[in-house]
Amino acid sequence: MTRAADQRPPRAGDPYGLGPVASWIAPIGAVVGLVLVGIVTLSLLQGAVPFGIGGSNTGGPGSAGGVTGPARTAAPSNVVVVPQDAKFDGSIVYAKGGNIWVQTNDSAKQLTNSGKDSMPSWSLDGQWIYYIQTLREQGRWPVKGVSRAYVLDVPQVMRVRADGGAQPELLASGKFSRGSDTYAYWLRQPALSPDGKTVALMSDAPNPDTNTVVLQFLDTATGKLRNAKMETNGVLGHQDPEWRPDGQFLLYVRNGRDGSRGAPVIMRYNVARATARALTSAGYLYPAYSRDGRYVAATRTSAFGTDVVILDGGTGVELLRVTDDGASWAPTWSPAGDGIAFLHLSGQTVDLKLARLDGAAPRWTVKETIDLTEVSGLEPASKPDWFIPADKLPPLPTSAPEPSGTGPPRATPSGSIAP
Repeated sequence: MTRAADQRPPRAGDPYGLGPVASWIAPIGAVVGLVLVGIVTLSLLQGAVPFGIGGSNTGGPGSAGGVTGPARTAAPSNVVVVPQDAKFDGSIVYAKGGNIWVQTNDSAKQLTNSGKDSMPSWSLDGQWIYYIQTLREQGRWPVKGVSRAYVLDVPQVMRVRADGGAQPELLASGKFSRGSDTYAYWLRQPALSPDGKTVALMSDAPNPDTNTVVLQFLDTATGKLRNAKMETNGVLGHQDPEWRPDGQFLLYVRNGRDGSRGAPVIMRYNVARATARALTSAGYLYPAYSRDGRYVAATRTSAFGTDVVILDGGTGVELLRVTDDGASWAPTWSPAGDGIAFLHLSGQTVDLKLARLDGAAPRWTVKETIDLTEVSGLEPASKPDWFIPADKLPPLPTSAPEPSGTGPPRATPSGSIAP
């Protein structure tokens, strides 16, 4: 018997093959007790948040399960509230209400209007923004030998001019056919290489029946996908691709588990050798390179929630805890090197914050943390990305980043692993 066409396929909303979790929200104390951090990320993909919501936090950072304030009503989907003191250089792109937004020093502009867009990132020259658009289409696929009709969520890799001067362009679609059947594979988190020739992303192409969501490369000239063929922990797959600005290395997260706890590890992929090694021990995700490639902002998971940290880009050593509220994640580094923007949960609302750094690397301190948006309800699964034109940037340090990430390992509380 064929299901009605309005049924969702068994994999719908579940890029890691773990079952539907669209309505899952758990208290922060339970986050690390879940099967894996991939579930946290998966809930982010569904619009949930990675920790408890509601109530008020009367204790210190991480108390009350990481809850940071009373519930607040988010602004309408077509409004982003920018505080008067939200001053910064360049432009930050993020997603809200299924659309792509670009925020500058004094305002936020809605760039797309499909209501189906997420996961934006800049091209190196700031001319383009790459993102995922998800369409609802009819499909048919055999399950246990019986062909059944489904409504599919079909992801597409898109790009749009940052100035909004042209219609968005389609680069690749996850929809495919096999005989008379039509289905879709995942396309997630596109990140354009510095030379503009390759988009790193996460996908289970070409056959979602047998593949898990892993690091793949999309050729921008041919539109063809190439699997990086990096090791996975079973079906848990990969996430969070991030190019080093010189294009020689790419970071990604290999999801894992340690008993009942999630154990994500940031991996560093050598582009020339097509090999990868662990940059960190378990408990880190959402990496973001500094402009000089020497440092990595990342999200650290713990029993208290998620916080933003700075790591040594060669050894993975934790250098600075940027936040300690248990409710911050998905950092993006200012190309000027003087600040880190990140998503933050207050009550039930996700907003963008900026930590301004003081001092010289690697001995920064956090000078202040300010709100870049208020009660705006940004999409928690869409990591922000920051661009500043080259002629507005300070000179880079005179010495280049280590090409192979070698260097003496240093013991830290994070248990970092030197490449």
